[in-house]
Amino acid sequence: MGERSGQQAGRICPVEVAGPAGGVQIGGGALVLIAGPCLMESEAQLVELGLAIDAIARPRGLPWILKSSFDKANRTSLGGARGPGLATGLGWLAAARAAVGVPVTTDVHAPEQAGPAAEVVDLLQIPAFLCRQTDLLVAVGATGRPAHLKKGQFVAPTAMGPAVEKLRASGAPGVLLTERGTTFGHGDLVVDMRGLLQMRALGVPVAMDATHAAQRPSGLGGASGGDRSSVAPLARAAVAVGVDAVFLEVHPDPSRAPSDGPVMVPLAELAALLDSLLAIRAALHGR
Repeated sequence: MGERSGQQAGRICPVEVAGPAGGVQIGGGALVLIAGPCLMESEAQLVELGLAIDAIARPRGLPWILKSSFDKANRTSLGGARGPGLATGLGWLAAARAAVGVPVTTDVHAPEQAGPAAEVVDLLQIPAFLCRQTDLLVAVGATGRPAHLKKGQFVAPTAMGPAVEKLRASGAPGVLLTERGTTFGHGDLVVDMRGLLQMRALGVPVAMDATHAAQRPSGLGGASGGDRSSVAPLARAAVAVGVDAVFLEVHPDPSRAPSDGPVMVPLAELAALLDSLLAIRAALHGR
């Protein structure tokens, strides 16, 4: 990649995510957490869980962004829970943003969703299955919001450069790239930790989505399964490699969650996991 706005190839350009209390910087040296329930269930649930996560992250000095989806447009089966929809979901996110006092993010699946979402959320997320959809990337970039681009399960880490450039050329002021596993054989995902460094070499901060990387796509027949026991090791390994952020879906009772229950982190286990990640980060930086 050549120079862009004074940025030199291979140099990390931090992502500035606006929000309450000054927002969050990703790629500036601190480990950032992106966390929340996979699918919004109610405004009260989103606010309550956001406050619970904040009570864990804030005392640890861990900057974080609240994430949840208003629509799961890529469910395995037609009968899978989709969520409250764009208008209702954005209303719930706005309420959570005000109540919790942290930036919020959600995923958009179609170009026409980008503008309305950008009026509420601080970081626009592009799902892995849609990481090369030009119209969607251009629409997200045109909002002027920073973009969170998940690497497709079918794309090599080194091949994500053109997608990053689509966003930048369309106006995105910052791009965060996220690893979430690569399709390998049938019904499983594999994480190659080299890919984290390969994507960071594109000049962007990199996150590890330890939740979705532990999925087994369509593993339950009509829904995706997964191995929750893999989430913590994947997160710890990625922090040891040097990622800028960790993406974790969290739920008070994953067994009752309408989406991604098999791989979501139980709220009761979040504090211990974050402590281990911060200890690794401190050791990595000699603190």
